Amino acid sequence: MRLVTFKTGYGARLGAVDGEHVVDLNAAYTALLASQGVRRAAAHARAAVPADATRFLGEGPDAVRRAEEAVAFVRDAQIPGVRVSRRGLALLPVVPRPPKIICVGLNYRDHAEETGMSIPEHPVFFSKFTSCLIGAGEPIVLPRVSEQLDYEAELAVVIGRPGRYILEREASGHVAGYTILNDVSVRDYQMRTSQWLIGKVFDRSTPVGPELVTAGEVPQPEALRLSARVNGRVLQDSSTSNFIFSIPRVIAAISEILTLEPGDLIATGTPAGVGFARKPPVFLRDGDTVTIEVERLGALTNPVTAERAPAGARGARAVAERA
Repeated sequence: MRLVTFKTGYGARLGAVDGEHVVDLNAAYTALLASQGVRRAAAHARAAVPADATRFLGEGPDAVRRAEEAVAFVRDAQIPGVRVSRRGLALLPVVPRPPKIICVGLNYRDHAEETGMSIPEHPVFFSKFTSCLIGAGEPIVLPRVSEQLDYEAELAVVIGRPGRYILEREASGHVAGYTILNDVSVRDYQMRTSQWLIGKVFDRSTPVGPELVTAGEVPQPEALRLSARVNGRVLQDSSTSNFIFSIPRVIAAISEILTLEPGDLIATGTPAGVGFARKPPVFLRDGDTVTIEVERLGALTNPVTAERAPAGARGARAVAERA
């Protein structure tokens, strides 16, 4: 199953991709229950197939099974408002407000080498905040305080089953699915200190999506080709087979520290070819278009838009310059 979170006039809704359409899963399951004569169908559907991605993932495989039944039911039924065209649909991050966003740094040998860093003996972690996240098609904001905005193609793991002290051999059972993440980095801020956080958490800087592809559709997540293109030019081209630390190893290591929860995102690192390490460096500019593509998951495309100074700030600056 391929899931999306999309905007409507009454809030965010979780949907399933069905050909050229997206099925509103909560509405579809409500319709299915109503057709079966279930009383208070809407209330039952809110609990069984929530419209919120995090709550849906928390319901586990049963919610996925119900969602599949709902999609099959409405495929041939003429029910207004349940199926919408994918064309022009405004997408949010697949999990709009994940409980945690945990990123792995230096997880490709070639990327560690191009940055001059030693190959790590243990996974290197940092975090992002939900205020960073944007959906497919939304503009990546080029901050007015920086000229070193960089792209990073990444496979992201979405947690489905919670756990602490997860064993590597059991880690795959905690994965709900996979999505694409562009770990956009503000390099001049990132390099100011030994901690990377400030360069990784700028508002509206991190695209995620467009779809969450459930784990059963990605049988070999560590054999996926991934790439980054800027204005059509291929700048990263690699495979997740080049991980230093496997996905099970990463999940086990994180769970030694904290409890993983449904909806948590784990960004698994980026390969060689990032902008700041190229000669000459390549940084994102206003008007650029960035596409991150991962085999089996699709493509995540976003424009880049320069942050505009508030009108009051522009006026004050002009007065200061004339003075």
